[in-house]
Amino acid sequence: MRIAIIGAGNGGQAIAAYLAHNGAEVRLYDYDKSKVDELNRKGNVIELCGSVILKARIHLITNTIADAVLNADMIMITTVADAHRIIARQLAGLLEENQIVILSPGRTGGALEFKQIIMREGCKVRIYIAEAQTLVYACRLIENGKVNIIGVKDKVLLSALPSSDTQYVLSQINPYYECFVPAENVLRTSLENIGAIFHPCVLMLNAATIERQSEFWFYRDMTPQTANFIEQFDNERLAVGQIYGIELLGVKEWISYAYPGTEGDTLCEKMINNPAYRDIKSPPTIFTRQLTEDIPTGVLPIMELGMAAGLKMPLMNSVYSICSALLGVDFSHGRTLENLGLKGMSKEEILKYLA
Repeated sequence: MRIAIIGAGNGGQAIAAYLAHNGAEVRLYDYDKSKVDELNRKGNVIELCGSVILKARIHLITNTIADAVLNADMIMITTVADAHRIIARQLAGLLEENQIVILSPGRTGGALEFKQIIMREGCKVRIYIAEAQTLVYACRLIENGKVNIIGVKDKVLLSALPSSDTQYVLSQINPYYECFVPAENVLRTSLENIGAIFHPCVLMLNAATIERQSEFWFYRDMTPQTANFIEQFDNERLAVGQIYGIELLGVKEWISYAYPGTEGDTLCEKMINNPAYRDIKSPPTIFTRQLTEDIPTGVLPIMELGMAAGLKMPLMNSVYSICSALLGVDFSHGRTLENLGLKGMSKEEILKYLA
């Protein structure tokens, strides 16, 4: 299978190496020419270490997106969610009949936004659009061409848009990644965006510590009261799922689902004891994707979906407003219902559209 990977960050390089090692013809794209040139100088070889140990040569590493996706059977977009709009515009005129596009991950509403943009850009071909609930790996780049795999998730939800295409997409990706399992629709994968729950809360409650450049372990230094706040914040996400008829996993249950065997009874204990979280450090600045990405592509759409169904979202509204003021950033350009193509729809109309 010919697979294009869009984005040569932590996840992109890890997925590219794993797929190439397992027989796929992989083309890896990144807009950063210096990164591409460095990988080319290393012979297009990417090494994984830690929980996964392998080396693989990538068929093509390029900063020309058209070369990466030409005649590809599948396109996996592994960039930060902020880049999804740009990538969608770039791909709209390049997509070919029956190609599969997987946003890995889609965050909240990724597939919905992608579809809206390529339609607006005039894309007429029949493609399959899907999103994963999270990245398969917890990983960090040691250097370009070498990725430390901290942990591998056992189960990752995936849904196509519409959901009637999900089984076909899974039939194509499961030979490489058995961890992908079907979700009922992209509302499930979108609302299971756990990063949008963990990241903003931890960043907001540790903003002064980060600004003082006092490094800490992002999860390992979790405290009981912060974990309690996260669970209260998460209850609003669970309420959104419930009103749309979707039984979501709470944050505590999700850790056990994604990382079986994690010890602990409370959320705080599970976050501290999860081996995949153990070596993740705090960011050096509050201007980090855990806010600049997770607020507009996670908190905002979850909040809007809830309010559209008549829910009050006091904590999400508060975190959204505080983080906006903290950074001096207007997040209203993010994934609103209008940008997802859902504005004015009733709950029933939204569910029908997703199916």
